[in-house]
Amino acid sequence: MDFGKFRYEEAQRLKESRKKTVQITMKEVKFKPKIAKGDFNTKVRRMLEFLNEGHKVKVTLQFRGREMAHPELGSKILDAVIEQLGPIAKIDTSARLEGRSMTMVLSPDKKAAKRSASQKPAVAKPATQNSTETESSNAKDENIEDSKKAV
Repeated sequence: MDFGKFRYEEAQRLKESRKKTVQITMKEVKFKPKIAKGDFNTKVRRMLEFLNEGHKVKVTLQFRGREMAHPELGSKILDAVIEQLGPIAKIDTSARLEGRSMTMVLSPDKKAAKRSASQKPAVAKPATQNSTETESSNAKDENIEDSKKAV
């Protein structure tokens, strides 16, 4: 057997095995206890994107000053995150307080990803008229009725 051919085939096998591997990275999203609703929704939407890409997400809630006296506010926020991402994510590490921050790790749920991929989106039927054409015809009808009343 030719040694050069053996080395080439071995290199090809290694190359194929590297193609099939998936790099899972950890993304971190930071919250504060006094977060506004819009900011919360934006961060949850970003977490949803990360989970759909297959990344793990570390949720960190940072406390400052007197906020440390009320860790239940932080746990409410983390519970709201779990509630919104429930079917897509599973909890690897539950929420725990470490110093001035509360952390939790979420990972994508393989079963939920398969379910969403198997469901096909409904295809909308094309409309026979454009909405602008419909609106203009409705406006013409109203103008005709108004002119009849005026006469």
